[in-house]
Amino acid sequence: MGLPDVVEIVPPARPAPVWVTVPGSKSITNRALVLAALGEGDVTLRGALWSEDTEIMVEALRTLGFEIAVERDPAEECNRTITVAGRGGRVPRAGTADRPLEIYVGNAGTVARFLMAMVCLGEGWYRLHGTPRMHERPQAALIDALRQLGYHVQAQDGRLPALIAGGTATGFRSCVVSIEESSQFASALLLSARVGGWKVTVVGEDSEESAYVRMTAQLIEAFPVSGGEFQIEPDCSSASYFLAAGALLPETRLQVAAWPESGWQPDARFLDLLPRFQAGPGEPFPPLSRARDLGDAIMTAIVVAPLLARPSRFVDLGRLRLQESERVQALSTELKKCGARVVEDGDTLEVFPSELRGAEIETYDDHRVAMCFSILGLKVPGMRIRNPACVGKTFPNFFAKLAAPSPAGLGATVLDVRSGRPLPPEDLMAG
Repeated sequence: MGLPDVVEIVPPARPAPVWVTVPGSKSITNRALVLAALGEGDVTLRGALWSEDTEIMVEALRTLGFEIAVERDPAEECNRTITVAGRGGRVPRAGTADRPLEIYVGNAGTVARFLMAMVCLGEGWYRLHGTPRMHERPQAALIDALRQLGYHVQAQDGRLPALIAGGTATGFRSCVVSIEESSQFASALLLSARVGGWKVTVVGEDSEESAYVRMTAQLIEAFPVSGGEFQIEPDCSSASYFLAAGALLPETRLQVAAWPESGWQPDARFLDLLPRFQAGPGEPFPPLSRARDLGDAIMTAIVVAPLLARPSRFVDLGRLRLQESERVQALSTELKKCGARVVEDGDTLEVFPSELRGAEIETYDDHRVAMCFSILGLKVPGMRIRNPACVGKTFPNFFAKLAAPSPAGLGATVLDVRSGRPLPPEDLMAG
């Protein structure tokens, strides 16, 4: 049957030690799929995430004519072993001006942006489109950079849907791209730059320090461009939910299996926040920045902040407003429902220690909102999550891991709110 419309998280009665596996990194998986397609020979990606965003990328690449084989991974239900037959920088399929090849990108920013750049390497016409929310998200800086490179891109108000003519520019070319709204614009260009012969200059907020741009550059250096194997590491953004759960329930002595040591993922720094959970009352914690300290895991830190003994301040949150939902507003609104004292000032949130109560959380079809507040439900009884299936975007078995008995999970109970019955394991998967 799958997940119902609303679920309630019942905290575990007797927390026990946990050794949890986390699916592969979405950011690395979708970057690796593009690099494998543009390389030469077959590349096998092990530990690749299998979720809505990565499935959309695989289907889009198949639409472009790439041969991709997908096999189950016995070590993790939401991972796959994916083999991509590289075409040496050639994009096999394209459409015509009258009938462009239609590429569906869902609400996946990595798919939309990475493929906007990649299809420019093709020989023909492409139309990229996605969900209504994807059509609201900014693309203008990437479109401007592609036009600087000489490519023909039609897009109203700098947003999807976009009509792109590949193969319209020749010779060595350069562009300047701003990452003030999204670092994915630069990553998109860098992933295709070697094949395209592009020189990409990155400007804007923290252009030298952007962790996701740095991840892309490091991945390009390490990737086997002439065939071979590549191991995808676990997703640190997804791991942040379980690290927070372990800190809220210290009896679990929770550990994440195969913790990444590459330093590529900015959310690996969530480990540095764990001492805050043991800190007593005192002066406010030092501010945390979305631009410098954490990526998406800053949402996890925001949601659990009312349970800490000191005030917390979160700054540079502007990009959160431009993602799957208006995340700053969503976090503030839903935390206040739970009784938290939250002050929103521009792109800053200040969260104070608060006595929390259970509430019905609107998730705004945003997987990270759903997962953050579910973790809060491990400590605060009565937390109800609307549209829990939205976690399928990046972590389809999230609720299954919450409910699995120790040591594989936290031993929580996930209730169907309408019937009041605990959901069995087969109904806890999203998608």
